Amino acid sequence: MNWDQIEGNWKQFKGKVKEQWGKLTDDHIDMVAGKRDQLSGQIQESYGISKEEADKQISDWERKQQEYRSGSH
Repeated sequence: MNWDQIEGNWKQFKGKVKEQWGKLTDDHIDMVAGKRDQLSGQIQESYGISKEEADKQISDWERKQQEYRSGSH
């Protein structure tokens, strides 16, 4: 799964984003609108972490979504 698929199906992924990063409000998630860099910025701001750490967390989450969708969870 690539980020384009996540962005294209953002409404389906919003709940999973909220599960992973509970500090993000619905407004934050709506502002992200599937944009990876926006999600990274919101995570950095909400959790007080570096861009590198936020990007790592997103990559890990993205991999989990791929594993879940492929049935290897």
